[in-house]
Amino acid sequence: MSEVESTDDSGRTAAVVIGGGLAGITAALALADAGLRVTLLEGRPRLGGLAFSFERGELTVDNGQHVFLRCCTAYRWFLDRVDGTALAPLQDRLDVPVLDAEAPPGRRLGRIGRGALPVPLHLARSLVTYQHLSLAERAKVGRAALALKGLDLKDPALDAQNFGDWLAGHGQSRRAVEALWDLVGVATLNAVAQDCSLGLAAMVFKTGLLSDPGAADIGWARVPLGELHDTLARKALDSAGVRTEIRTRVTSVSPYENGRWSVQVPGERIEADTVVLAVPQREAHDLLPEGALDAPERLLDIGTAPILNVHVVYDRKVLTAPFFAALGSPVQWVFDRTEASGLREGQYLALSQSAAQDEIDEPVAVLRERYLPELERLLPGARGAGVKDFFVTRERTATFAPAPGVGRLRPGARTKAPGLYLAGAWTATGWPATMESAVRSGVGAAEAALGALGRPRDHLLGLFEEAA
Repeated sequence: MSEVESTDDSGRTAAVVIGGGLAGITAALALADAGLRVTLLEGRPRLGGLAFSFERGELTVDNGQHVFLRCCTAYRWFLDRVDGTALAPLQDRLDVPVLDAEAPPGRRLGRIGRGALPVPLHLARSLVTYQHLSLAERAKVGRAALALKGLDLKDPALDAQNFGDWLAGHGQSRRAVEALWDLVGVATLNAVAQDCSLGLAAMVFKTGLLSDPGAADIGWARVPLGELHDTLARKALDSAGVRTEIRTRVTSVSPYENGRWSVQVPGERIEADTVVLAVPQREAHDLLPEGALDAPERLLDIGTAPILNVHVVYDRKVLTAPFFAALGSPVQWVFDRTEASGLREGQYLALSQSAAQDEIDEPVAVLRERYLPELERLLPGARGAGVKDFFVTRERTATFAPAPGVGRLRPGARTKAPGLYLAGAWTATGWPATMESAVRSGVGAAEAALGALGRPRDHLLGLFEEAA
């Protein structure tokens, strides 16, 4: 068995980051940028965690469609850090086409967008013209938005309240919830309003729609996610001097009497002064040494929520927009992934189906019978088009469940064990389980570790103030 010491000839402090998702990559880069000698360990054969790509014939397929918003300052920092900003541009201005499958011809298309006026007037024109709601419903939505804007996100009582009940108490009809609140909330929170914490929902809507006129402008990768989160991330890690080991599963993390840490992998023990656990909550629970958290069983109480992704390759172009959201249909959000996937002929659409508890285990044949007719209902161009391929990807534990009360279960970056830190979208970032939350957690873990070591944090402080 080999052993790696905690310092090298230059006296640099060693750190081990366990987990090569966005949280772990971020923590590793931030620690290396401060001069630490970092080893990043990932059990999978690639980096990127739950935002990755794979090959299917001539296609390069993302496991699921991931988007970010202009307000996602930490993820945008990550893109810049790995030289990927140009590959994942933002809209110039928020514009979401919304197709209602049950509306009469001529009234099927509505739009959610913004103007250039200050908050909240930037949404006024979009709300006034949003034909999927009645005039009375639009007026009540405006009043509820102002009430939401007035909530104090630091109030712990919000975590225990139910967002659906709050909306009902503020005059929101079932149609308004479906056509607006859940349209946005399901995609960002991976839960319908009735299953969601008011605290997390308020955070999403206040930050994304009610903080800055451009906060909700949408960005997404125009290349496979693997190019950003694996290829470019690996290049950045290599340039920072990080030792990256894939297909390397950690079996134990234990403290030494001298205050250092031992990280055990097959055939090797790595000694370090700092360890960051950037793995899912259940895996973190299994690796945590005794006494690291007051109530480690709380990690097991953080529920999970699935996301189903349906992939359809047509023999011709059936969608002219880059994406749209749907109402009156089981279809939620549809994205054109033709160019990003490398498809040369036809069109490749990816359907992102969040809060998919009822469908996550359905056979492919059942999903095909359900979704192909729905796409024909929504897209006239799909009627008569040939389907060259149909497949699904399933993430059964895609996110933590944002249920009321989850906030008290999410731990911070620091543990009670000196030198041991936690990172992951499920930790107490204040955000739901998004790429943004993952990166913020990595920043928080690195900031805490560097503070304890007395190392410079200047490269993080400005970002962390935004991400706090």
